[in-house]
Amino acid sequence: MQALGDVVRPGLRVLFCGINPGLISAETGHHFARPGNRFWPALHLAGFTPRLFRPDEQKELLGLDLGITNVVDRPSARADELTTAELIAGGENLVQKVLTYQPQWLAVVGVTAYRDAFGERKAAMGEQARRIGATRVWILPNPSGLNAHYTLPKLAAAYAELEKVSAGD
Repeated sequence: MQALGDVVRPGLRVLFCGINPGLISAETGHHFARPGNRFWPALHLAGFTPRLFRPDEQKELLGLDLGITNVVDRPSARADELTTAELIAGGENLVQKVLTYQPQWLAVVGVTAYRDAFGERKAAMGEQARRIGATRVWILPNPSGLNAHYTLPKLAAAYAELEKVSAGD
C-alpha cells in the first residue's frame, strides 16, 4: 500500500475531508477509489465538477478550487475500525492543516467521525458553529456504499447545499 497524499493547496473554496482511506484507496493512491463509493458521482451531480471525475483524476479538483484530505491517515476496511483516540488525534492534525491551507470551507464527510474527532456530540449535518481560523465547517453525509440511508440523489442534494453556499462566498 502507498501513502494516500492530500489533494490540497492554499486558498481552496472547499476542502473535502474523508474519515480515513479505504483499502482500495490506499492501494491505488486515489481518494474515494472503491467502486461503490458515491463521492465522485455526488460531487458531479451537486455541481462541484463539470463532469464525473474518476478517482485517478483527483488532482484536477485543484483547478476547481477543491481539495481532499482525511481525518485519519491509517487505511482500514471500514471507518468503524478506527479508535476514538485516532479520531481525536486526527481532528487535531486536521485543525493544523486547515490553519496552514486556509480553505474557505472544510467539508467533513461523516457526522459520527466529526463528532468523535471534535468532541461535539450533538453536531448535525450542514453548517457548524465551529470555525477553524477563518474557515467555515460543514458536515456532509458519508458517501460510502455502506451508508445505505443516503441514496445517491439524497447525497447529491446534501452536497448541492454546500455547493450553493460556497459558490456565493
